[in-house]
Amino acid sequence: MGGREEEEGGEEYLFKIVLIGESAVGKSNLLSRFARNEFDNNSKATIGVEFQTQVVEIDGKEIKAQIWDTAGQERFRAVTSAYYRGAVGALIVYDITRRSSFDSIKRWLDELSTHCDTAVARMVVGNKCDLENIRDVSVEEGKSLAEEEDLFFMETSALESTNVQTAFEVVIREIYNNVCRKALNSEAYKAELSVNRVNLVKDGANTPKEGFSCCAR
Repeated sequence: MGGREEEEGGEEYLFKIVLIGESAVGKSNLLSRFARNEFDNNSKATIGVEFQTQVVEIDGKEIKAQIWDTAGQERFRAVTSAYYRGAVGALIVYDITRRSSFDSIKRWLDELSTHCDTAVARMVVGNKCDLENIRDVSVEEGKSLAEEEDLFFMETSALESTNVQTAFEVVIREIYNNVCRKALNSEAYKAELSVNRVNLVKDGANTPKEGFSCCAR
């Protein structure tokens, strides 16, 4: 579900992004804050999967981000694993006040790698940074893990709306850049093949003439 479609008036981009991490780290409130600017103090555990679609603009292009909120509870993981398919971005969320949720990040990364393409744009998110007084995971530990695993990193607060918009936009921009790089490489290769075919036809022979390179650029 990551790609672009030609539509009247230009291209439309639709990217599937998954929110993963242990239960009660605040994934649902991160999504509701980003999509609707809402926060629910009485938010209940997600059952299965829910998603929201949010439109953002990048480089003058309209990007539709379809963000899936997956259940963190172990008993639902077999159900939600199917929903990784087609994802081109992921936010792996932990609660800065619960070390166990941080320690599980590598397991979630392994699961992501099992079900998704290696080109997935990934960010590790330390949520609930408003609870500094009961912090159990330092900023430095979050940064270190991100550097070790080659991830983006950001601390957020869904409650106070700290860095929520920025976190999602960083991932969406990285997906957009990945798509553009792939398209550029693909189109350049197609153009090269096209030029080669034209030159060979002009020569009127099955083999290149002296001084002619079939790989002319």
